[in-house]
Parts: sequence; C-alpha cells; structure tokens
Amino acid sequence: MTNQQLHQRRSQVIAQGMGAMYPLYVEKADNAHVWDIEGNKYIDFAAGIAVTNTGHANKRISEAVKAQIDNFSHTCAMVTPYASFVELAEKLTELAPGDSAKKAIFLTTGAEAVENAVKVARAHTGRSGVIAFKGGFHGRTNMTMGLTGKVAPYKAGFGPFPNEIFHAPYPNAFHGISVEQSLQALEDLFACDIEPSRVAAIIFEPVQGEGGFYQAPKEFAQGLRQVCDKHGIILIADEIQTGFARTGKMFATEYLDIEPDMMTMAKGIAGGYPISAVVGKSDVMDSALPGGLGGTYAGSPLGCVAGLEVLKIIEEQDLCAKAQGIGEVVNARMTRLQQSVAAIGEIRTYGAMMAIEFTDPQSGLPLQDMTKAVISKAQENGLILLSCGVKANVIRLLPPLTIEPEVLEEGLDKLESIIRQETKK
Repeated sequence: MTNQQLHQRRSQVIAQGMGAMYPLYVEKADNAHVWDIEGNKYIDFAAGIAVTNTGHANKRISEAVKAQIDNFSHTCAMVTPYASFVELAEKLTELAPGDSAKKAIFLTTGAEAVENAVKVARAHTGRSGVIAFKGGFHGRTNMTMGLTGKVAPYKAGFGPFPNEIFHAPYPNAFHGISVEQSLQALEDLFACDIEPSRVAAIIFEPVQGEGGFYQAPKEFAQGLRQVCDKHGIILIADEIQTGFARTGKMFATEYLDIEPDMMTMAKGIAGGYPISAVVGKSDVMDSALPGGLGGTYAGSPLGCVAGLEVLKIIEEQDLCAKAQGIGEVVNARMTRLQQSVAAIGEIRTYGAMMAIEFTDPQSGLPLQDMTKAVISKAQENGLILLSCGVKANVIRLLPPLTIEPEVLEEGLDKLESIIRQETKK
C-alpha cells in the first residue's frame, strides 16, 4: 500500500471539507519523528498542531493510559467519577495564573471548552454579547466559528452565525495596528454596536494561533482587564494552542501579568488523548446550574491519567526551559537566513511557538504562493510543516518540546534549504 493509493481511497469516503495537508499516511511515530506507510521518515515540526508537546508515543504517557485501560475505559464522569478526574482538576486550578480560588470543568475538544466558557460567562453575567478579535481562531462549531476572526476556510459557506458576536482588531505592530487602536476599537463597539452592560465576555488568545502567531502586548492584555473590570465583563484567555509549556511558560498568560476570569485549555494537555478544560475563578465557574455543563466523554479517564503524566513530565524535564531554548535556536538560525532572504518579513518566537512571515520586500504584500510552495516541498524533504495567518503567508513551527537538539538542527537545515530554493525561483 502506498501513500497515494490510500489517499485515493480516502477521497472516496472522506468529505473534502475534512482536509489533509499532506498525502502522508502515518504508520508510527517516536518523539519528533514520524514514519509513513512507505517507510519514509520525517521530522515533525507540527506536533499534531501543538498537541504532542511531550513527544510522540511518550512511553510514560502510554504506560499510564494502558494501566487505565486495564481498569476501565469509560464510566462517564458525571455518573460515576474517578480519582484522576479530581486530581487533574486540583493540579490545573493550582497552576492557573492568579491568586483567586479556582474551579475546573472537563470536556473533550478545544471548541467545546470555548463554547462552555461562553455559557458560563452568560450564566454569570445574565448577558448575551461576546467580543472576540480579528484573526482569532476558537473552533469549528457554530458558536466558535462565529467567534473566529478568519473566514477562509473556517467560516466560508457556513453562516448564519449566532447573534451578539462582535470583532475588534487585534494589536499587530508588523501590520500597523497599535494597542491604542485596538482598545479604542472596543470603545467604538460600545458606542456603535453593543452597550457594555450587554457584553458577557471578551475572549482573546495570548498568542494568536491560526491568525499568524502574534503575541498580545502586555499593555493590551492589561487594558482588556481594566475594560472588563470597569464594565463587569468576563475576560476569557484562550490558551488552547499556547498552553502546557509551549511558549516557555506553563500558560502564555503568565507573560501578561493579568488574571483572566476563565481559561480554555486543550491540545497539549494530555499528549494526544482527547480532553479539554475550562479553568476559572470559583464564583464564576459555579454560575451554571448542576447538569448544565459536561458531556458523555467529558473528562475521559484516559485523558485524565494522560494529563496527570504530562504535567509530571513538564515539571521533571523542565519543558518550559526547553521551549525557550528551542525558540532561541530557531530565532538565531532564521535571523541569519533573513539577512540573505529578503522575502522573510518577520520572525516571531514565543518559546517554541514560532513563525516565519513571508512578504514582498518592495511592496510588503503577503507572499501566499511562496508559503504554499515551502509547505508542499516539505514532504519530499522529510519535514512536516504547518502554515497559518489571515493572509496565508506564515509558516509556523511547533516541534515537540522534547525534540533532540541534533534533530532540531537537522529539521532547520531542511527548512532553510527549502526556503532558499523557493526564493531563487
């Protein structure tokens, strides 16, 4: 069986809306390496979109999950719960930034976490409006598509979306949007679209993911906190892609010196096992009535034991420091490359959440075709890459935080070679 044969079979039975970036069918994976069904070996700079922060097939996580499977795989935590469900909540409420007492709920996906955070905010405030930001990504359900600030491919053809959702520009120095402009846009929303007394929540990403890996400036986050405090609005930090040591802190919000009212968590939380969480201030989280939150698979015992092991690994192997180290290596390599490749407009590294934005050096316009070419060349060069950005001109690098230094360097050699080749065309 070849990749192409399996890809043809896939096209016959999988709806085209569920895309596949590469016709590459995985047979096995180990830490930062992936092998396809043809035996080809790849360096993984995607980590399942920042999910396997602790590496593919981490033996410690696998053993914890195997032991749990031997006991039971599911009982429904809302019917007959289990110790790991409580223990993971204890750990996460302790780790979440800020001094307030906190509580948690568990779900299955990041989109579910965002939906439930909005539900809790509405229950707590008795209000309906939600403000999100242009370029943000919060999921593919109807509510979270409405919150997402990027049309293609996430919103195109799927409307109408829920009412009472509004978008403001996210600060972005590279594209000329200042903190002052973003915060003023909120005031303009209050003046023109919805009075603040009807706004339940403002949701933002400390580092925008799909939007292009732009970090929220500290003064912007603190400005949001002040706006929310002034008007009784719930501030939600979407840490789904940024959490669990990815940016060099357990949570990216720690860089901003604020305490959000709620945080959404998923992706790196359990090393590849499906589980998500909302963690927030106790008085806020207790606003929903019993039975109003949850789901059949919410807080799966497999996800809970995997999550507990992930937290141990992050602490014992100091993955926050390793993320910082990865970012320093990538930044140094790509900055040197930028000196001879004018199409590299900006390099952004927030721990091991790293991006390269391609722009025309004369006009400043986004170079989408070059970005696509780099992505398409990656597979034949033994590399797995992801793109992002509202203008589809950003390469994002998300290797496992456990990647060996020599493998990181080898992957960067491949990436540098691809970029140089595409620049010469």
